[in-house]
Amino acid sequence: MTAGSPATAEPYEIESVRRAEAPPNTEGSDWHCYIITQGKNTIHGYRQGPLKVVTAAVEEIVARLNDRRLVRSGRIH
Repeated sequence: MTAGSPATAEPYEIESVRRAEAPPNTEGSDWHCYIITQGKNTIHGYRQGPLKVVTAAVEEIVARLNDRRLVRSGRIH
C-alpha cells in the first residue's frame, strides 16, 4: 500500500463494543466483543472486564492503529 492508497486514507473506528459469551477455550465472565473498522477492513476481538474499561482499552487500540497508519517508520543506521 502506498501513502495515498484508499486503505490508508480512512481512519480506524470503533463500530461496536457489546457484551458477549466467553470466547472458545476461555473461562470467566464479563466478556465483551468489539469490532473495529477501517473502510472494508474489519477487526473482531474479545476483552474481559467492565464495559467502561473495555471501551477505554478499545479506544486506545484505535488511537494506536491510527497513529501507526499516519507515521511511516524508517530504518536508522
